[in-house]
Amino acid sequence: MRFGFVTCVQLGLSCMEAIYDVGGKLDLAITLEDDMAQAKSGRIYLDDFCGQNGVDLLKVRNINNQTAVAAIQERSIDWLFIIGWSQIARAELLASPTQGVIGIHPTLLPVGRGRAAIPWAIIKGLDQTGVTMFKLDDGVDTGPIIAQRVIPLAADCDAGKLYAAVNDAHVDLIREVFPRLRDGTIEPRAQDDRFATEWPGRTPQDGSIDLAGSVFEAERLVRATTRPYPGAFVDRANGRLVIWRAHRADRIADTTEMTGAQPPVIHFSDGMLVVDEWEWQEKSN
Repeated sequence: MRFGFVTCVQLGLSCMEAIYDVGGKLDLAITLEDDMAQAKSGRIYLDDFCGQNGVDLLKVRNINNQTAVAAIQERSIDWLFIIGWSQIARAELLASPTQGVIGIHPTLLPVGRGRAAIPWAIIKGLDQTGVTMFKLDDGVDTGPIIAQRVIPLAADCDAGKLYAAVNDAHVDLIREVFPRLRDGTIEPRAQDDRFATEWPGRTPQDGSIDLAGSVFEAERLVRATTRPYPGAFVDRANGRLVIWRAHRADRIADTTEMTGAQPPVIHFSDGMLVVDEWEWQEKSN
């Protein structure tokens, strides 16, 4: 079997390293041109890795261009991994490897197809989530499942902790599955669409806390949108309180006004949210 890998972020590079950790090798790596996505979170460059391991490296502006398709076909790539890549692979690219294209999605598919998987898992109060390695098709996260890894969600799990666990699970899945891909012994199974759910994308404005809602929902929103995400917040006339950490309380002896000068307490009909870590952003004129 011959393998290719498409990535431009640290998570993808960690997965590439994992392939070599289990005695595998890559025959092609594809990444973005150096001047693209320079501000992207986790952006990395593959020159050193590919040079050290003798991997052919191709830099593209779009994964679907003819240069990428031709490179895959000319090298007779059997399996192509695409991890940490925002461009959607089109039909011609998906058909270029002889066996198919592999992606990893941070939910237990078919649950949670779509976007913002880490925040949604916490907002929805799930007791577990996971990652799914699957064969890409022309749908959105609908392809046959190759393997899955379950991630339990503790009551205090936040986006930072889950983000790290998801990244670790990506690497673990690569180490577990790659030998079977190389030996041709995997048996992908179709997703059961009866259990499919779709989660929509989220924007920074979706971090707005509903003061007329529940303290339980607010506390989950804080955990779901903390770093590396933009944070939950409450807007006031003179600025915005961005909340990175908070905990619920039934009562508190010393309540303070939400001015940004003292640790704020936010009152709800069913309890209070005590803010432990916050950032006050003054309103610009």
